[in-house]
Amino acid sequence: MEDSQREQERMIRRHLLEKEELQARIQGMKNSVPKSDKKRRKQLLLDVARLEAEMEQKHRQEMERFQESCPDNGNGNLDSITEDLAKMDLENRPPSVSRAQKRRERRAALQRERQGSIAEVEMEHLASFRREEEEKLAAILGPKNLEMKDIPADRHCMYRAIQDQLVFSVTVESLRNRTALYMRKHVDDFLPFFSDPETGDAYSRDDFLSYCDDIVRKSLWGSQLELRALSHVLQTPIEVIQAESPIIVIGKEYTRKPLTLVYLHYTCNLGEHYNSVRSLEAGAVGGAAPRLF
Repeated sequence: MEDSQREQERMIRRHLLEKEELQARIQGMKNSVPKSDKKRRKQLLLDVARLEAEMEQKHRQEMERFQESCPDNGNGNLDSITEDLAKMDLENRPPSVSRAQKRRERRAALQRERQGSIAEVEMEHLASFRREEEEKLAAILGPKNLEMKDIPADRHCMYRAIQDQLVFSVTVESLRNRTALYMRKHVDDFLPFFSDPETGDAYSRDDFLSYCDDIVRKSLWGSQLELRALSHVLQTPIEVIQAESPIIVIGKEYTRKPLTLVYLHYTCNLGEHYNSVRSLEAGAVGGAAPRLF
């Protein structure tokens, strides 16, 4: 029993030493790459994450093999052994309080830096996806003599994009009210498409009517179903252009010139977003003013 415990202590001590050596190696890698070199810094962050994951997996597998070979040793004293060893320096001497505090602060700083690095990589990936999406959309809009027109990224973006396309004055609040009113009047057309996002249960009639109220009161994000209602309210087709999917046309039964929206997946941290379009010659985009009923 004592032999297995000593072996466990030696293994944990080795793990701690290997972690410290890895952190020193990582710090040297970081010092060797200028912060101004974005490409190499990005690759560095990926390499650091890979090295840390590989070491964590290696240590976990070694611990699991040890526990399988010594089932009587158990895990009861593992945490206490690890904690005791972590408080000692590599020469097995009790450190001073100031040195222990410095190590804790250094570990905390490394953890914050690691988290910041992960967030930086994620933002760089998002920016890359965004650029690629915008390039594909420009290739689709160009032959139509159109370009994307930015709409503020808020809960009203779909309605603001519709508002921008119209040749007559209308408020976002009015568009929301008209959308909710139409959906209330045509419950049977919309209710089958609504379900609870958490449970998947179909909406009851009361649930659906409450959702219609929220369109006005809580500024819900607009979806394709709200666009369907708006196409009927405006008696105008609405086409939605996406980078990776065919163009969707809602309200094909109407003959007016379609309103054109652009649907983006990576435009901002909020995720999905609607933009408007405008003519490359800066001409007016939109159809004749329908009668709102």
